[in-house]
Amino acid sequence: MGIAADFVLIVLAGLAGGVLARLLRLPLLAGYVVAGVVVGPHTAGPTVTQIKDIETLAEIGVALLLFSIGLEVSFRDLRPVRAVAVGGGAIQLVVTITAGALAAQWALAAGQAESIWFGAMISVSSTMVVLKMIAAGGYLSTLASRVMIGILVVQDLAVIPLLIVLPQLMTPDGLAGRLAQSMGLAAALVAATYGVGNYLLPPLLRRILGWGSRELFLVAIVAVGVGVGAAMHAAGFSFALGAFVAGLVLSESEFSHQALSDVVPLRDIFGLLFFVSVGMLFDPAYAIANWQLIFVAVLAVVAGKAVILGAIVRGFGYRNMAPWIAGLGLSQVGEFSFVLARAGLQSGQVSKPVYDLVLTITVLSMAAAPLISGLAVPLGRRFQRRETGDPAVVEARGHVVVGGFGRAGRAVARALREAGAEFIVVESNYVLVAGIKAEGYTALWGDLSQPEILHAAGIDKAKLLLLTMPDPNAVNLAVERARAKNPNVVVVARSAKASHLGTLRELGVTAAVQPEFEGGLEMVRQGLTWCGYGGEAAASITDGIRRELYANEFEERPSGLFVLKPDHLAPDDKA
Repeated sequence: MGIAADFVLIVLAGLAGGVLARLLRLPLLAGYVVAGVVVGPHTAGPTVTQIKDIETLAEIGVALLLFSIGLEVSFRDLRPVRAVAVGGGAIQLVVTITAGALAAQWALAAGQAESIWFGAMISVSSTMVVLKMIAAGGYLSTLASRVMIGILVVQDLAVIPLLIVLPQLMTPDGLAGRLAQSMGLAAALVAATYGVGNYLLPPLLRRILGWGSRELFLVAIVAVGVGVGAAMHAAGFSFALGAFVAGLVLSESEFSHQALSDVVPLRDIFGLLFFVSVGMLFDPAYAIANWQLIFVAVLAVVAGKAVILGAIVRGFGYRNMAPWIAGLGLSQVGEFSFVLARAGLQSGQVSKPVYDLVLTITVLSMAAAPLISGLAVPLGRRFQRRETGDPAVVEARGHVVVGGFGRAGRAVARALREAGAEFIVVESNYVLVAGIKAEGYTALWGDLSQPEILHAAGIDKAKLLLLTMPDPNAVNLAVERARAKNPNVVVVARSAKASHLGTLRELGVTAAVQPEFEGGLEMVRQGLTWCGYGGEAAASITDGIRRELYANEFEERPSGLFVLKPDHLAPDDKA
């Protein structure tokens, strides 16, 4: 059966590995990697024969994962972390490559060129592993995850110039010109993708949806992702990076949510192939023969990258858990290390022993990544207690917690101050916190969807939680975790759109508000009043429109409020 038999073997082995991982309470990807070791060419028993074909399919899995993440993460999401992503990502690459090169010269007696190759190979983190961990934990919209995604994008982009520069270490003539040409071509491809995604694809996808064919819509969406990836690959760039760019472009469209839901099952199956193929690269005999070197190397690489990345994130003004989460979350060596390693071996500048060592470090660090990343919060809490004690926790009872200090949050805070209510503002943008405090408000910097930030804000004693953040994922996480800590807290949440209201109702918010919709109604009310309608008539019209939006998901009270139905309310809210 050829590759078909290999595919069946991989799926069955992946299922067994996944079940074992769940029984041991380990992440699924660790089970997939172990399955790859079992069916790989370096162990006895059933063995995958068409390894090259499986690796090709695995590349599709990487592309589909990055495409789906691109659909969820828009350019707007990455804008707040662009400084640490671009500046911090560049610094991290330079520092890690330098440190890795010095370590290779000292510990491996490698030559200058090979040492630089070694530093470059360990400098990149695994986009596939990190995004899988973030998606599995539901943390895609948290501040720390955005920092990590921004740095990962910079690392992936850096692979292109590295592949151009490193093979020319011995013959640097004309290098600047080739690098400039490559970067210009990349910019042109991204611009072309943006144009196609914004002007050509929407009419085509609307036409397909008009035919009522979900199957054809899925085919069209996948074609966009792999098509852009193939175009980037043909131009000498990463296939997976092209798919990520395509996802980012489509994320700004009205089709992003449906496209994501359709692609996810396909992505997960191909993602299984990637992690199994990673395990197939691992040679237990080599690891046993060189276990001391490998143990020290993996420990040094993971610890070194964690310290470098954590220090850089903290240096860019991020405090609390973000440096720990980013440092440990990005501490593994990534899949693009395989690409660099192959290029180095083919150029003759990387020896077979160093190639095998980097390959083993990459596989082991990727397999251990979920466990290492899970240490971030407990280690961060312990360090904070030693450094400054526990974060200041609000001691008041019956206070208000305000999430976000944008335009809506600022208005909420001002009204609460006028009413004489005791409240605390929680803002994830560190730059804004100093200004909030300067205006006389009590403020806490951090991501309100994180349990430790909710604890610091005193959510367990709060009477009211007002969530004004525009990001629906951040709102959802904050509601879920706040309810877990304080089932009786009254939650009023911002709804990103009408379809978000149902999700908020299921999560148990007391009431939901859609600011843009409410602003439009107020404009209509004032316009009708100026056109000669009486105040009561204008209010009656706007109230009817408001009732149509909210009443499907919430119950209308005599006061005009739309709140959860009594069966869903906490005991204190029913009064």
